[in-house]
Amino acid sequence: MTATREIELQIGDTAPLFELPGDGGATLRLADFAGKPVIVYFYPKDDTSGCTSEAIAFSQLKPEFDKAGATVIGISPDSAAKHDKFKAKHDLTVSLAADEERRIVEAYGVWVEKQMYGRSYMGVERSTFLIGPDGRIAQIWRNVRVKGHAEAVLEATRAL
Repeated sequence: MTATREIELQIGDTAPLFELPGDGGATLRLADFAGKPVIVYFYPKDDTSGCTSEAIAFSQLKPEFDKAGATVIGISPDSAAKHDKFKAKHDLTVSLAADEERRIVEAYGVWVEKQMYGRSYMGVERSTFLIGPDGRIAQIWRNVRVKGHAEAVLEATRAL
């Protein structure tokens, strides 16, 4: 699978701000976490195998992210209601934000043209952004492979 993106954020860039509906009726604003590290991971769809594995891995490590003073937020185009069901079904503890209009996935350059089995379509490229306490992007992972990813993000967060 290949991906083509229009926006290419770089390490050191200021992270695009967002305000999105979250699970449990919350509103998630990146600005609310100023001065603390934030992990924003983008995933294609609730309740698919890779996305479920990734959310479970981040949830299992949430106590460690908390110790590092970091917040983990997963973002997908699914609705907040779908996120609530997804969290309940898999006992997820990380915050999930709904980007149904795809403004934030586009701002981060992760709404991309994908190709699979000779077919082109638009979708979310599984990606993670580590945002430092200064609001700048400290690390970017694109085309994420789920196995071991949450651990790698935790290690990078601790190194900030």
